Amino acid sequence: MGSVGLILLVGAVVLLGTGYTTIMVVGSAMEPTYSVGERVILERIDADEVRRGDVVLHRMPDRYKGGAVLRRVIGVGGDRVAQQVAAPVTVNGKPLAEPYVKNGDPSGMAPRYDVVVPPGRLFLLGDYRANSNDSRYFLSEQSGTVAASTVQARALHDRTGLLGLALAALLGVLLTVTALVLSCAARAARAARRRSRPVPVVPASA
Repeated sequence: MGSVGLILLVGAVVLLGTGYTTIMVVGSAMEPTYSVGERVILERIDADEVRRGDVVLHRMPDRYKGGAVLRRVIGVGGDRVAQQVAAPVTVNGKPLAEPYVKNGDPSGMAPRYDVVVPPGRLFLLGDYRANSNDSRYFLSEQSGTVAASTVQARALHDRTGLLGLALAALLGVLLTVTALVLSCAARAARAARRRSRPVPVVPASA
């Protein structure tokens, strides 16, 4: 029981430490989804796991002073992303439903654009379009896109996996503690039995 609990505990802690991370939001580009000062839980992912609609943490040495920023994935490799002033974003010719944008404003009066996302790259926008420095302002650099390999993690919306790891860690603690308690109780019982054994009486010599 103790060894199983220890394995569960160590395994869960390792996975929690290597598979997840947290950041504190320092800018308003992702409002109202994430506000300044909010702590966001993220799961570490590989480039091929990024999907449209994901909010990702990415870092590029030549943007944002090398800092990591949160942005939403609007287009992936091969997508055509376009927008007219004061109009919705379109992806492959279809208007994008964006209930998450602040004040219901999908453009923020940004310049018009019409780009095709190169393979292995992403077109990223902030949810607060009127106050987000994103792909729209780097159009001269590979259509404003970033390499998918710059993504470090994805904001965690479904916390089922995280909850499972936390429960596994808790179960590991309970099993380990129970095993220790039972072991201590067994030692105490053996010691008590030894103390309660009658001492042999040696007959007196005639």
